[in-house]
Amino acid sequence: MNAVDVHHVVSGRTDGPVVVLSNSLGATHAMWDENLDDLERHFRVVRYDTRGHGASPVPAGPYSIDELVDDVVALLDRLGVERAHFVGLSLGGMTGMRLAARNPDRVDRLVLLCTGAYLAPSSAWRDRAATVRTEGAQAVAEAVVARWFTPGFLETSPEVKASCEAMVAETPAEGYAGCCEVIAAMDLRDDLPAITAPTLAIAGVDDPATPPPHLKEIAKTVEDGRLLVVPDSAHLASAERPETITPAIIDHLQG
Repeated sequence: MNAVDVHHVVSGRTDGPVVVLSNSLGATHAMWDENLDDLERHFRVVRYDTRGHGASPVPAGPYSIDELVDDVVALLDRLGVERAHFVGLSLGGMTGMRLAARNPDRVDRLVLLCTGAYLAPSSAWRDRAATVRTEGAQAVAEAVVARWFTPGFLETSPEVKASCEAMVAETPAEGYAGCCEVIAAMDLRDDLPAITAPTLAIAGVDDPATPPPHLKEIAKTVEDGRLLVVPDSAHLASAERPETITPAIIDHLQG
């Protein structure tokens, strides 16, 4: 195991089932703020910053999907948690898929938002990694956030646009680039049939990065999958449509 001690925050019910929330590329644990209050009423919520992001260590890249999973397993071990629910968006969803396939004993129920088992072409991710290593994450922040939310949402929520662009821009260049290289090298399609955890796959209708067919493929290939397609939402659907997505997460995790 090649794990780092990722920064994490624990909140919610001390006696509740544990749910781990895993962030998108370029985001921190703060991306779940719009979902947090409702989740805390039912669960012990563990949010963490993926390696290279937020307050987590920034080892030299490239990273691998197994290293991201190692970080989660090490975090669970540090917290004394044998088995947890896992909710991940985009890169966080990729981490969740690999975790559920590789370490099925550690995952109870799984929610995968706006993600994919394979995102081609790999050259696009390697090119983005090179840009960020040269110019910093601020070079891609505006374009990234433009894909996170629908144009109408960004127009009516300038404060969200500004805070999200700052969050991306402040991501350490090596951390952002190293995680781009995770996606470039990743192919989890053969892992999907091995995922036995009951899985809810959530897609945003307007997501240009991982459109609904990506989530449909996941839902139909895992052993026990279900698809939810949410209208008027793009890549960071959990933040754009929390009134729809948070109850769906809670219902799924409660079985």
